[in-house]
Order: sequence, then C-alpha cells, then structure tokens
Amino acid sequence: MSAYRPTNGRIFTLPFVFLMLIFAVGVYFMVQRFFITGMGGVSNLNGGYAWGIWVIYDVVIGTAFACGGYALALTVYVMNKGQYHPLIRPALLASLLGYAMGGFSAFFDMGRFWQFYEIFLPWNWNFNSVMLEVALCVTAYILVLFIEFLPVFLERIGAKWLLKVLNKVLFLIIALGILLPTMHQSSLGSLLIAMGHKVDPLWQVSQFQPLLAIISAVIMGFSIVVFEASLTTAGMRQPSETPLLAGLGKIILWLLSGFVVIRLVILIAQGKLGMILAGDLSSVIFIAEMALFVIPIVLLSSERARHNSGLLLIAAVTMLLGGAAYRLDAFLVTYNPGPGFSYFPTAPEIMITLGILALELMLYLVIVKRLPVLQRAKPV
Repeated sequence: MSAYRPTNGRIFTLPFVFLMLIFAVGVYFMVQRFFITGMGGVSNLNGGYAWGIWVIYDVVIGTAFACGGYALALTVYVMNKGQYHPLIRPALLASLLGYAMGGFSAFFDMGRFWQFYEIFLPWNWNFNSVMLEVALCVTAYILVLFIEFLPVFLERIGAKWLLKVLNKVLFLIIALGILLPTMHQSSLGSLLIAMGHKVDPLWQVSQFQPLLAIISAVIMGFSIVVFEASLTTAGMRQPSETPLLAGLGKIILWLLSGFVVIRLVILIAQGKLGMILAGDLSSVIFIAEMALFVIPIVLLSSERARHNSGLLLIAAVTMLLGGAAYRLDAFLVTYNPGPGFSYFPTAPEIMITLGILALELMLYLVIVKRLPVLQRAKPV
C-alpha cells in the first residue's frame, strides 16, 4: 500500500468557489489583453518599465515561491536527509504548478506572444542574453517537474510496471531538477547585474547577485514547504508535520543568518553603510525588508519555537514576505529607469495576476483531493 493517499474531499467548497470568481474576473481581462485591446489597453507598461507585476510576481517571485521541490531535493537527495521524504510530493506539486503558471504568465508580457516558439530555435538565440538562459531553464524545469511528479499519476492508475521503469531513471531527472533551478535562479541575480545603475545601490551588489538570488530562492522554497504543510494540516485535517518542519526550521535558520550576514558584509565592504542609515525612502524600505528576515531568525533561534506549529507558520509567512520584498524592491520598487518614466500596475494587471494565482490554488486543491499526494496518517 502506498504511503500517500488522496484526501477525497468535496471540490466545490466555499473557498474554491471564491477562487473561481477571482479566476473568472482574471479571464475577462486576459481576453481583453489577448483579443481586444492588446497589452496597452490593460497595462501601464512603457519604454522605461518593459516589465511590471506580471513578470516580477509570476516569474521573479513566483518561481522562488515554487522552489519547495528544489529545496527539498537538495535536502533529501544531496544532504541525504531521508526523513523529509514525506514532504516531497506536495512540494513537487506546488513547484510544478508554480513554474507552469510562471511560464504561462510570461505570455502576457510578450508583445508578439504568438511567436513564442522562436525561443526554441537555436539559430535565433542571443547568447549574450541572460533572459535566454532563464527562459530555456524554466521551460526545461517544468518538464522535469512533470516527470518527477509522474509517479503520482502512475500510482493512481495502477501502472506498476511503468512506475518501476521510471524509478530506475528518476535519479537522472532529480539531478536535472537540482541543476536547472540553480542555473536560472542565479541568472535572475545576473539580470540585476545587467541592469546596472538602474538598480538602487542598496540592492546592487554586482557579482554577488547570483549568490544572494540562490540563497533567497532556497529560503523561500523551504518557507513554502512549511507554509503549505501548516495549512494542509489545519485545512484538510492531515497529520501534523511539526516534528519534520522543526528540523527544516534549523536549516532555514542557518540560511537566513547567512543571507543577512553576507548581504550586510557586502554592503559595508562596498562603503554603503551610510546609505543604510540615510533615512531616505530607499533606506527605510531596506530596513523594513531586512526586518522581515530578522524576525524569523529570532523566532527560529528557540528550539521550543521550532516545535510550535503556530510560530513556525508565522516564521514561514514572514520569510515569504521578506523574500518577495527583496525581489520586488530590487526589480521594481526601487528600480530607476531614468527621468520621465513611472509605473504602477493597473487593476486589470492585478486581476490577471490574481486570476493566475487563483487557478494555481484551484488546481492544487483538485489534485490533492483526487491523487495520492499527501502522506497517509500513521496508525496509532
């Protein structure tokens, strides 16, 4: 008997219907964007801000939120911490949906979206483009995640021989599943290097950007695992994973501390300490952002707190907000393309983003209720 099971709950609950309404509004504006008014009719994108909330949330932030599978793969398969294996399937599902929705949302930001296939034609590649690596790695990683998650479908339909064949080669897929996110998350950091002086000095740390991008992605990946497990326990009456999450909390504590120390040391070495204490808007945003990383460090420093499900959830939410703020501030809030340009997302931009998020949540709920994703309760 499998160690996993579907929850078999009702699909059309009140929260699910609410998500459907948000998605419906999002679809209305998606139709406008693609078939009626075009990008200019639903967004405030311009020559200075070639990307806005669609790319920043769905790709830059959303893919980091979807790094739960990546973070656990590093923990289980590289660090050999097999006790965290029960958390793998829900993390892989969240990663698959997060990356798939990120890839889907990229279409909204393409002026000529019908020519998307050009990215897969090697003779058209611009090897000086950071975005080329991001696009190719994200596309490949979506395929890898689907293959990693395939045992769940095979188990559901009882294809045992296919499952045995897949399990024999799965280690190669897992290796790709560790390599690809490392490449494209670091490339998002390289993108900040390429943006040069347009990035605020407090967020522009040149050659150290890829390192900070990877660390922040792993932190957000672990955070989403804790967040997801906590909500599943509360909302779907699943067995508590607090003992496992407490162990992850110790790993997260080291990562968080390393991220904060590395970032501050780099800024001080670059002579930017005065900017941190300047009292202007950038310094206030920076301090508020760093506070979101320091709060979970304080919470997770206590062994008792790490075994408290409520405090673990608070720490996870704070870490997710901190990681999202770090990327949002660097790529958009403090970004300065020069005089004459400004950007604030329109209501349609926001609703399309919320619609995509609602679709992701609905798919997650349907899949965990119909496929063996969550761990069975252990007999008492």
